[in-house]
Amino acid sequence: MSPRKRPSKHTRPVSDRPLLGGHQSRESRSDGDWIVRQVSGSAAGKSYRCPGCDQQILPATPHLVVWPENPSLLAAIGGGQSLDERRHWHTACWQRRR
Repeated sequence: MSPRKRPSKHTRPVSDRPLLGGHQSRESRSDGDWIVRQVSGSAAGKSYRCPGCDQQILPATPHLVVWPENPSLLAAIGGGQSLDERRHWHTACWQRRR
């Protein structure tokens, strides 16, 4: 008997994903409502490019993952919910954004 296979993280709703030790909240900005997840340095294993400053977020750097509370029409049609709209931000860059 084979063990039951978990669904891919890419097909599960964002709300069903583990937080990896981070904290998640909802924030309102001038361009809409956003889900903001804190990522600890120990949970950050890859490099990302911050859309706020266009600089790299290096592995082991605490940062934020941000996505719209309501996915765009294209994301909704594609079934990806807002997964394709997630962006990794330096905490300071996100805080400066209005």
